[in-house]
Amino acid sequence: MERPLPALSYARLNRHEIAGSLGDLGTFLPLLLAMSAQNGLDFAAGFFFAGLFNVVTGVIFAIPMAVQPMKAIAAVALTEGLSAGQIVAAGASVSACVLVLGLTGLIDVVNRVVPRSVVRGVQLAVGLSLLMKGVLMVVATKTVLAADGYLTAVLSLGVVLALARRREIPAALVLFCAGLGLAAWKTPEALRSLSTGLWLPHWSPPRWVDFKTSFPKAALPQIPLTTLNSVVAVCALSVDLFPDRPAKTKWVSTSVGLMNLVGAPFGAMPMCHGAGGLAGQYRFGARTNGSVLFLGGIKMVLAVVFGGSMMGLCRAFPASILGVMLGFSGIELSRVARDQTKTAAAVVMITTTVTSLAMNNVAVGFVAGLAAAVVLRPGASGFTEGSP
Repeated sequence: MERPLPALSYARLNRHEIAGSLGDLGTFLPLLLAMSAQNGLDFAAGFFFAGLFNVVTGVIFAIPMAVQPMKAIAAVALTEGLSAGQIVAAGASVSACVLVLGLTGLIDVVNRVVPRSVVRGVQLAVGLSLLMKGVLMVVATKTVLAADGYLTAVLSLGVVLALARRREIPAALVLFCAGLGLAAWKTPEALRSLSTGLWLPHWSPPRWVDFKTSFPKAALPQIPLTTLNSVVAVCALSVDLFPDRPAKTKWVSTSVGLMNLVGAPFGAMPMCHGAGGLAGQYRFGARTNGSVLFLGGIKMVLAVVFGGSMMGLCRAFPASILGVMLGFSGIELSRVARDQTKTAAAVVMITTTVTSLAMNNVAVGFVAGLAAAVVLRPGASGFTEGSP
């Protein structure tokens, strides 16, 4: 049996990898900005450790594995006003649970037992959620002709569609440069607020009471989402997109488990991998781990040099452009559901998706999908001939 190549041997860096590295900004920037502004989360720490985990991920995995915020924790934090310590503690609690699953090998059991049709339902639900979030970001601008409004979104949409088949001009790179230009133009004070210095991570661990308060509120809803979307679904997607170098569930769960246990004592934002992020980076051109190595290095340098002064410019980045990028990431993730052609498998997938979206809870949708799979067996597995 041929020995697999080390992950770094696959890394490439060109304009497509650079453009693809920007494909998940539509998720990363809005959530980091929102929790920094509303909950007091350390913006520079979030930026730095996201970059560090990008680099570590790029060394371990040979694919453009995304590092993105834990969405359920972010949603609870923003709606219920959690403190920065509670947010960080919730992320550490989730990581500890996922790490146990990875180290004991139980995550492989989950991966084998869960039907592919249910996984596809989770992926479709997350993809459609990203698409709807992108649309809502555009709608929330409430303007037509302003620098950040409907017209900008339409033009951004046109750029993505026009460059869809022209790999020599990466759409994400064009949109990102345009967004920075518009941000500097419409909010010049944000550009002037940038100040250089030397920011370094500082020790600020959450307290025990933060763990106690945040676990039932934020960690419990995140655990099934992380297990399914950040491990099982992302590994399934890696098989679809990179059959020659798919990610292994044990390695992915261990990676998710360790990253927040390392970052939590320094106040870092809760992070995980995600099928949506992987799909987004692939959609905009990333094909190797070179994209995340580049992105991680840039994030770390920006955090060390500019620290929290970046927050103003990032906040000024047009939501209309981020929304379009996020929407296309959702579409890319949703496309993997096309292989569920058998009637029973399609019913299970749709049941999972509809329930997840209706209840706004992937865990509930997962249970509904499993129930449907049990009722409709044996045609509900969702595995087609030749599937892994």
